[in-house]
Amino acid sequence: MEPISLTKSQARKIIINAAGLARKAQFGEGIEAVYRVIDHLGFVQLDTNYVVERAHHHVMAARIPDYQTEWLAELSEDGRIFEYFTSDAGYLPGHDFRYSLPVKEAFANNGKPMTPAETRMMKIALDRVEREGPLMVSDFDDDRIEASTGWWDWRPAKVALERLYLEGHLMISRTKAFQKIYNLPLNLISPETDLTMPAKEEFARYIIRRTLGALGIAYVKELIWRARRVKGNMVKTELEKMVADGEVQIVKVDGLKSAPLYILSDQNLDIKLAEDVFILSPFDILNVFRHRLKDFFNFDYQIECFVPAAKRKYGYFSLPILSGDTFIARMDAKADRKQKVLIIHNLHFELIELDQIAIEKIIEALKAFVLFNQCRNIIFRKSNNETYLEVIKKGLSN
Repeated sequence: MEPISLTKSQARKIIINAAGLARKAQFGEGIEAVYRVIDHLGFVQLDTNYVVERAHHHVMAARIPDYQTEWLAELSEDGRIFEYFTSDAGYLPGHDFRYSLPVKEAFANNGKPMTPAETRMMKIALDRVEREGPLMVSDFDDDRIEASTGWWDWRPAKVALERLYLEGHLMISRTKAFQKIYNLPLNLISPETDLTMPAKEEFARYIIRRTLGALGIAYVKELIWRARRVKGNMVKTELEKMVADGEVQIVKVDGLKSAPLYILSDQNLDIKLAEDVFILSPFDILNVFRHRLKDFFNFDYQIECFVPAAKRKYGYFSLPILSGDTFIARMDAKADRKQKVLIIHNLHFELIELDQIAIEKIIEALKAFVLFNQCRNIIFRKSNNETYLEVIKKGLSN
């Protein structure tokens, strides 16, 4: 089958539509829309950073206008979604549970060898959860022998619980304060859940279909990313077969000289965007692969909370702002929850001329973002375009 030829504009639209950002409420509204987003993307990354509302809630609020943060917990309690550490920590649809089993097996077989003391602690922790019910790390005595050397230096009980979680013996739910509660799988998944281990070929094809469904167009390295913890995962082998069978096609994008790109053969190529403005999380599916942003959007983005302060260009937690198929700005924001103020440390516009309609949509997106972060007011500290900023300030005050 001949490769599909696309312009960059066509490719961007396919990517944005696959991410669920072609228009506001692309998946509808209400709690069912939350489930549809997770079921479509196959994986929604969560993150603990609380400078603004956490990433998993941010992803949902960007796509679901009436989103309520308690809806993820409700879907988890009903067993319709679950949390696990596949490629990263995130939420997955419940009917995909069996495809987490190869990753759990990989953690059990390939993880760091446990000391006899750690193995004993795992047995103690599992026994307590079985006898007492769901437990948190705080329910275990402080068993640290030496002083902590940092947040990553877990005490033995935490190490044991996390290992039990990664290997699939325990699962996780969350408190309202986002603390982990460790529980037995049978208490968190539906009795009808399929628990059969998928064959390597089936797992690989699942990864390929899920990734292409969420990304629209992808390189091999992105397809492998979700399966990277499973050694000998057969993604490349099955990808070749799926291309030969016609389920997947190779894509050529005008002006892009790169490694081969792939797309599902039934992908709609005629996508129309609503030109809405979205303030996005750094951990949004659209932003997690920096090279894609450069290749398709000419947007050089990096989350700078991991960059030393002296080397940051745009700010600690800079949020990409998307309009239609173009990244128009990035916004370093912090929610001061005590004062109910959203502080914009830096609103940096890209070198793109914005019309009045685009600026009005930025104002609308900012108003929604303020409320989403449980704030009442907004303060701007800095911008590289005072003309745009003054129009935005005026619009926000109306």
